Amino acid sequence: MSFSTAPLPAYTPRQLIEFEEDIAAEFNAANIRAPVHLSYGNEEALISIFRRVKPHDWVLGSWRSHYQCLLKGVPPARLKAEIMAGRSISLCFPEYRIVSSAIVTGVLPIAVGIGMAMKREGSDSVVHCFMGEMTSETGAAHECIKYSRRWDLPIHWIIEDNRKSVCTDTRSVWNCDELTYQRDADPRITYYHYESKYPHAGAGVRVQF
Repeated sequence: MSFSTAPLPAYTPRQLIEFEEDIAAEFNAANIRAPVHLSYGNEEALISIFRRVKPHDWVLGSWRSHYQCLLKGVPPARLKAEIMAGRSISLCFPEYRIVSSAIVTGVLPIAVGIGMAMKREGSDSVVHCFMGEMTSETGAAHECIKYSRRWDLPIHWIIEDNRKSVCTDTRSVWNCDELTYQRDADPRITYYHYESKYPHAGAGVRVQF
């Protein structure tokens, strides 16, 4: 499949926030009949990360991937249409080389597979794989990260820590003060923490259909 080679767009934090606020308003008005997971507070971090992302790179995300889609070049109108159609938590745009999954750890082995294919092809493409901090503590994450390290795969792992692991904080679950990769010196792993104004899911209003 062909993919877009257009330069990636340059968004400001305010533009990203305004997109999510629009989606939040649509959800609270009961216009989206499916779950949404919204971002806030990590705009600067993501804009910085995407400075190293190239049009021919792959971006893999979880159920909270609106910002990643925008920064990878998906047109805002098309992205909103997919969200309005109920696909907020499983956004996939292969022509922009972006894939996301609502399944916890779902994209991690896919990242390994794409990374192995890129290495075998001698491609200079990189896989940028996003995950939440709870996902980063699972066995699947440890195995995928270890495998990619041992085989030197072109994968950039990004761990986004917003302390919203559904209803229980990750550190409380695992009885620890610090996450496994929080201070990892591997340049292929980026960890960052942010505070969001939104709950784990939804936009703060109980919506009844």
